[in-house]
Amino acid sequence: MKHVDPRLLALLFPLLALPASAQLTLGDGDHVLEISGGISTYYNHRFLKEGEVNRRKDRFSLRDAQFHLEGRYRNTFEYELQFDVADFSQSTGGVVDPENVGLMDAYVRYKGIEHLEITVGYTKIPYGRSSLVAFVNTPYWQRAEIVRGDVFSRRDIGLLVSSTFWQQRATVHGGVYTGLGELSLLGDNDPSGQPEYLGRVELAWPSRYRKLDIDDRVSPVPMFAVGANARYMDKTLPTGTVLPPFAGGDFGIKVIDGSRSAMGVDATAQYKGFSAQFEAHRMRLEPSDPNSGLFQGRPREEHGGYVLVGGYYGQLNWFSKGLSSIFSLRYEEMDLNDLAPGLQRRVGGAYAYQLRGFDCMLKLQYWQVLEEETTIEPLRWDEQVRIGIQYLFK
Repeated sequence: MKHVDPRLLALLFPLLALPASAQLTLGDGDHVLEISGGISTYYNHRFLKEGEVNRRKDRFSLRDAQFHLEGRYRNTFEYELQFDVADFSQSTGGVVDPENVGLMDAYVRYKGIEHLEITVGYTKIPYGRSSLVAFVNTPYWQRAEIVRGDVFSRRDIGLLVSSTFWQQRATVHGGVYTGLGELSLLGDNDPSGQPEYLGRVELAWPSRYRKLDIDDRVSPVPMFAVGANARYMDKTLPTGTVLPPFAGGDFGIKVIDGSRSAMGVDATAQYKGFSAQFEAHRMRLEPSDPNSGLFQGRPREEHGGYVLVGGYYGQLNWFSKGLSSIFSLRYEEMDLNDLAPGLQRRVGGAYAYQLRGFDCMLKLQYWQVLEEETTIEPLRWDEQVRIGIQYLFK
């Protein structure tokens, strides 16, 4: 079979997708299996800085071509398998885009103990609320920089124990994972063999809060939810060994030779179609090498043996049922290294027109770079626009 250019699929998708909508449900009473999927595609355009001429990012892109299998056996077991064919085809040489990873979910969950769930396999890590909100349920084409997956992993293989109580208003998570995040799919652990530990607490009022940013039900009563989480790993390597390629991510901080601890808080609220989100994270990196590049060449008297990384974002949304539209504004800020000068600051917004709820939406996103950390991540552009469509087969 000849390779099909994703750009051609992007052009033809609006004509091909509109008549095709289906979710297949199979069951025998005890066992129920649902099969669904979705496609999303967009056009990306960057406004380059003066003197820049390389426009390779001005392109059509097939973001998702997903298949989703979700099942349950009685009220005892749940399982999920979700993968993206488009991302599998783009992955080469072991490089994994943490926001567009090929395998998205492959886990089994045991629910045979009252108020307790045990999840094993590969899935989203419950660290930060944004990471738990599905991309298809937002008007944006991209998450805020601090939560995209380049600073800390969003998925991993491991064991998670969760408990929900107080009429589903409170949830507690505790988990242990490989610590390599999306790279855990490639096989072995790093030479340290040490895992990552994680915990999260969520509270909602006056009732349970769905994993959505948008108040599409136009809540007649104000609703709130807050969360706090932490994670820790010590990946200090034996002498003469190194981390797997790309383990550190784009910025070299996702996994380090040494210890890394992180803490985060988040809050969300919704009322009559309006909603808001806030999320902040702080990480402390302690490299085992006293001459690590993370210290930016500073003497120990200045850095004390550790580096701080952090950031936050805030978002405001409005859902108009009459206009079948979602409007959103976002501000984000990130410091990739407190020893390096500058910050990353961006502002942007998104608009989505719902042709069939979240299952079929036209999505437009714009963002502008206000400030950048030129010594860590120099950019060639100041502004960027994406416009496209998502369609779910369900």
